[in-house]
Amino acid sequence: MSPIILWFRNDLRLHDHQPIVAALGTGAQVIPVYCFDPRQFGTTDLLGFPKTGAWRAQFLLESLADLKNQLRERGSDLFIYRGQPEVVIPELAQTWGATAVYYHQEVAAEETRVERKLADRLAALGVKFVGFWGHTLYQLQDLPFTLADLPEVFTDFRRIVEKSITPPPPLPTPGQIPTPSLPPTQPLPTLAELGLAEPVQDDRAVLHFRGGETQGLQRLETYFWQQDCLRSYKETRNGMLGANYSSKFSPWLAVGCLSPRYIYAQVQQYETDRIKNDSTYWLVFELLWRDYFRFIVLKHGDRVFHPGGLRGLALPWRQDRELFERWRLGQTGFPLVDANMQELLRTGFMSNRGRQNVASFLTKNLGIDWRWGAEWFESQLLDYDVCSNWGNWNYTAGVGNDARGFRYFNIRKQAQDYDPQGEYVKHWLPMLRPLPPHRVHTPWELTATEQQLYHLTLGRDYPKPIVDLDRSVQEQEKIYNQALKGNQKQDKIKLRRRS
Repeated sequence: MSPIILWFRNDLRLHDHQPIVAALGTGAQVIPVYCFDPRQFGTTDLLGFPKTGAWRAQFLLESLADLKNQLRERGSDLFIYRGQPEVVIPELAQTWGATAVYYHQEVAAEETRVERKLADRLAALGVKFVGFWGHTLYQLQDLPFTLADLPEVFTDFRRIVEKSITPPPPLPTPGQIPTPSLPPTQPLPTLAELGLAEPVQDDRAVLHFRGGETQGLQRLETYFWQQDCLRSYKETRNGMLGANYSSKFSPWLAVGCLSPRYIYAQVQQYETDRIKNDSTYWLVFELLWRDYFRFIVLKHGDRVFHPGGLRGLALPWRQDRELFERWRLGQTGFPLVDANMQELLRTGFMSNRGRQNVASFLTKNLGIDWRWGAEWFESQLLDYDVCSNWGNWNYTAGVGNDARGFRYFNIRKQAQDYDPQGEYVKHWLPMLRPLPPHRVHTPWELTATEQQLYHLTLGRDYPKPIVDLDRSVQEQEKIYNQALKGNQKQDKIKLRRRS
């Protein structure tokens, strides 16, 4: 029987992997393949950042090394190639006499474009191209509505789905994986070969993330079962300091080292063995948001990347590179923003609470093009997921399908609510450590005497604010409301024309 090629992408695991299970079910030998696509290591469209920065690239290499080791333990291997998949895989299929290529489907523009090209070239060779849905908690085919009828509001989606269907159980991890005897392939590239410098580990990082299914499963074991953190997840999830204020599963989910269905099954087991409460539900709730963003991108396609977002809202975004650089490098003069941006820059990670605040500041205080922020996150984040990243930026910028008017995060209030003693800010901004809690979040209010007392000179030791918080929000709200009226007017004109 001719072999089947398993094309690995963002599904770097063996548990709950339908293409593997389906391929083994045919009785054929399988050949696992991963392609380092040069486009993945190109630059972003608007500002030219590395599309895959050093933090995520290192995590990816670790994940691939772990997958390779696990496959070898099962009598197989991971065959590494560098090149565009739509070129490499058809050549491999011809060389090996493969009759099919099995893979997990993606939904965003660049990924689906590759799938279409590969499908055409394989079809010309008479090779089957078999896709499976496997990145979400709920299966696409199980949804209780068509894609066209997918609700435009998350709450509506959640209520219908939770009432109608149950996530399927995770598939078992295979034992032996029969693979034909093939010559060794290219080794995993180094970061230098990918054009990236080795990232410097910062001891202040909340967690030393290491890629791979083995590490992802161990993180779940630690968070759920050893540290028993799931029982209080809802109460702690908005934290910013420490390893266990949240699950931190997102980097392993992003490259597929963890399956959301496996996490769900473990939550169910935890509810049986330990406790069922709001926290256990809330972790599943967050997985539902991840599902929703993926389904929305599948429904709306490229619109998620447009300046007007899913709403098509024509806002006059500022293109101020100097202000953007101050935001990017954590030099805005607002400690909560700067501490979070410093953490991202130095570790490739930031809490969900931090992401909401810095994105709101960029769009609702500075009025800067939200796509610039999305590109920087794409480059820097360990856990970058195209659907969640661009979907969340749509939402925060007020151009998403589930936007609720001009909503912004009040930086002063957020700082007091989520870092009342200034511990997080002082962790990442050591120059502010001498300040007492009632001053650490508003250093611009320090008198000359206080600056001398605390050995902090504004403009030298720490930046002065780059914008007035209240006035800037008011200005941006006016601009937003004007754009909203313009959109509503255009919608009425379109309706009249249709009628």
